[in-house]
Amino acid sequence: MASPASPGDSAERPPDSPAADILVRIRAAVPALAPSERRVAEAVLVDPAQAALLSISDLAGRARTSVTTVMRFCRAIGLGNYPQLRLALAGAAAREDALGGDRPRVSTDISATDSLDQVVEKIIYNEVRALEDTGSGLDVPTLALAVEAVARARRVDVFGVGASGFVGQDLHQKLHRIGRMAFIWTDAHAALTAAALLGPGDVAIGISHSGVTVDTVEPLQAAAERGATTIALTNYPRSPLGESADLVLSTCARETPFRSGATVSRIAQLAVIDCLFVGVAQQCYDEATAALQSTYSAVHWRGRAPSARRPSAAED
Repeated sequence: MASPASPGDSAERPPDSPAADILVRIRAAVPALAPSERRVAEAVLVDPAQAALLSISDLAGRARTSVTTVMRFCRAIGLGNYPQLRLALAGAAAREDALGGDRPRVSTDISATDSLDQVVEKIIYNEVRALEDTGSGLDVPTLALAVEAVARARRVDVFGVGASGFVGQDLHQKLHRIGRMAFIWTDAHAALTAAALLGPGDVAIGISHSGVTVDTVEPLQAAAERGATTIALTNYPRSPLGESADLVLSTCARETPFRSGATVSRIAQLAVIDCLFVGVAQQCYDEATAALQSTYSAVHWRGRAPSARRPSAAED
């Protein structure tokens, strides 16, 4: 289970932390909020700039709840009072306007009437912002612990389904290329049987944007019960997956209505995976470099046109 100092409590950072983007923190806290508090979050996220201008009673009315609930919401996201929330929202809105310029805001969803030019502009903008937010919100000391755990592991088992499974396959392939014993499990039964074989000295990594995917949460919990070091990669540190892990690596992706396509979330997950992989490769630099060269040489000429292939000894 995550310790009190783990990034699972990232929503408790002080509001003046350089890595603290209030909108990112609110989105990360949503799964753990009570229904009435969640309505406050939704009211704030729809239009942060407008919400910053509202009195506490006006925001409570807009969220169909009470002033007391708004105060509980403030405390749930690590703020001491409502004025701090208004100030943070105003700052976040100003930051988005400054970064966005004439481009659409990140919160602007893709609609059925958007032109293809608008779709391209919004997707690129959202993905760039997801990378920026993920980079600023990523807990580097926790990443360092994850790197050390993976670098020293006897074996690494990665759990993920759907789009997160594809991200897991990317991590598996990268680790395998540098000679680390790694496996990817996208089937629930196979994942559970793999987790049953783990123990101290092994690492289990669960990948899920929502953090509530049962087929990912259960294998990670099973691995934890057997003494393996567990790492969660999720957009919601307070989710069941985050709460089940020793270490939590957080993404900060804002999905559009096309969430089922896992667009922005996948980009953010891959960025964190790249950071983890490069960190591991640095831990065993000479070994990793040699392994990468060997694996590159093994496939370098594969699949090329005959005229581009290396000449055989008979042709020399």
